Amino acid sequence: MYQRGLKDIVAVHTNIASVEGDIGELRYRGVKVNELVPNLSFEELASFLWTGDQTRISLKQDSELPNHIKNIIDSLPKEITLMDAMRTAISAYAHREFNDKTIQEQAVILTTALPIIIARHYRNQHDLPIVEANPDLSHTANYLWMLNGEVPSEVQVEALETYLKLTMEHGLNASTFAARVTISTESDLAAAITSALGTMKGPLHGGAPSGVIDLLNEFTDRSSIRTIVENKINNGEKIMGFGHRVYKTADPRSVLLREKCLQLQGRDAWLDLATVAEKEIIDLLAEHKPGRKLYTNVEYYAAAIMRSIDMPAELFTPTFSVARMIGWTAHAIEQLEDNTIFRPQSVYIGEIKEEINR
Repeated sequence: MYQRGLKDIVAVHTNIASVEGDIGELRYRGVKVNELVPNLSFEELASFLWTGDQTRISLKQDSELPNHIKNIIDSLPKEITLMDAMRTAISAYAHREFNDKTIQEQAVILTTALPIIIARHYRNQHDLPIVEANPDLSHTANYLWMLNGEVPSEVQVEALETYLKLTMEHGLNASTFAARVTISTESDLAAAITSALGTMKGPLHGGAPSGVIDLLNEFTDRSSIRTIVENKINNGEKIMGFGHRVYKTADPRSVLLREKCLQLQGRDAWLDLATVAEKEIIDLLAEHKPGRKLYTNVEYYAAAIMRSIDMPAELFTPTFSVARMIGWTAHAIEQLEDNTIFRPQSVYIGEIKEEINR
């Protein structure tokens, strides 16, 4: 059977996550994310996805990059994008960094390394001094600390960590599939993550929710929302942050992000405006596009959270990758537990020629 893009083709059996788009349900290892995310830290949820155990793991013991990785990052021109810098640095992890390490230990090393790589290249790009990891901070807080050189507020850490936990894993998406294909050849984990990062870089997959930021930036206050959105609908413009290819009902990730924003209500004016705007937009979409079932997707509140912590757009997709590193490595671990190399078939549809034209 031929199916362009392998759409709806089942390629793997997995115990890691399930995505039920028709009923708006996402589960990590059989447990609904709305039961896990509020109760587990980033570190605990990472362990749960890797092993099924909620024991808190340390992502601090490997918080120093190998010297040759530092040298590579520091030698990159400033115009090299963050995604390209990440891909280059991860690909440079050699076997000597992983000597006598299990694949789970390698996953910890690469998970710890990615935020450090991002922060180092970002600060080099902006002629800022390097900020080393702070052993007293969590994985999420450390990421913000290394980027900005300031200890983040509790509100900032809460908001960003909720986003990171909700986007750790989402089934056999393009970058996860790329990681599993690479590791299925019995290549190394760094190669698999390099494949995933190269795939995440594509705007059809890991594209930043900058369109949502642009929309929210147009709202000067609550009274301006209706007029701006109605004008866009009447002009045939897409309302960014609404609708999803998989979910036919509310995206469960957006529901939890909304709940977190409501918990933080009154503590951040930007998040307050975003929650009010969402309800207004949904009502307008239902009024102008009846039957379309255009619900809020995860990008809407991801953009609101990124904006609330003053994260520039260039960091959106790298930050998404910090979260998805957990899913990529979990799938690589699972693939090797019962490995079969991926080898789909292709069908030649070109002209058959009996001889070469001279």
